[in-house]
Amino acid sequence: MLKKSLDDVCYKVTFIPGNYRNVLEYLLDKFVNIKIKKMSSKIIIVTGSAGNLGQAVVKKFIGEDYHVVGTVRNLKEPENKNNINLEKVKLDLMNEGDCQKFVDGVVEKFGTIDVAVLTAGGFSSGNLLSTNTSDIAKQYQLNFETAYNIARPVFTQMMKQNKGRIFLIGSQAGLNTSNAKAAIGYGLSKSLIFRLAEVMNAEAKKKNVVVSVIVPGIIDTPSNRESMPEADFNNWVTVSQIADVIYFYSSDEGSVIREPVIKVYNNA
Repeated sequence: MLKKSLDDVCYKVTFIPGNYRNVLEYLLDKFVNIKIKKMSSKIIIVTGSAGNLGQAVVKKFIGEDYHVVGTVRNLKEPENKNNINLEKVKLDLMNEGDCQKFVDGVVEKFGTIDVAVLTAGGFSSGNLLSTNTSDIAKQYQLNFETAYNIARPVFTQMMKQNKGRIFLIGSQAGLNTSNAKAAIGYGLSKSLIFRLAEVMNAEAKKKNVVVSVIVPGIIDTPSNRESMPEADFNNWVTVSQIADVIYFYSSDEGSVIREPVIKVYNNA
């Protein structure tokens, strides 16, 4: 019980602002012989952090010594409690005001946002004959609004600090809408992601801020394997491969590349 209480104290101390935290760390070290683990200095926001791709991105960036702030729709009792470099926040990504407050809170707490990876979204099939405007509106909200509501305040902050990388998740149907005949709402909503990146990159010209759209091929997920059991899964791209690509483009080595569209297809 004592150890659990001390662990809880150590975890909470890491999130106390600046000078107060320094005093507490000194007192704990001096009189209780407890040293507080330091949080990572680089900050990343990951939306949809409980999804297949979101989890892979979280894992990759924690492994590269980032502090991850991940948004989730439902917050379960903290699986991240013993990891000081991961915190999850329940957030309705369709609520623009709440998203602004969330980003403001991250900036107030950490002073900067280095990377944002916006993985939240969803798929719905339906051709032109079966898709009405309400179906398109739902996909617009799910795939565009959820990205825009976070990307806009994050982009504003990155422009102020003159650095940062934002990664949006596109699709082949959004990149070329002739591929969206069987999922017209999805394709149209994802096509706006590319237009958003174009506008932001034009705004950020000559700044150290880049917005890239990740275009995955067929992603190797349990649901895709179930729906396409006869496919050659080796040709698909894994979520960990996508996470590796995103990390490279946000690293010092990849920082000189201003690539607006990044295709991650493997052999699919």
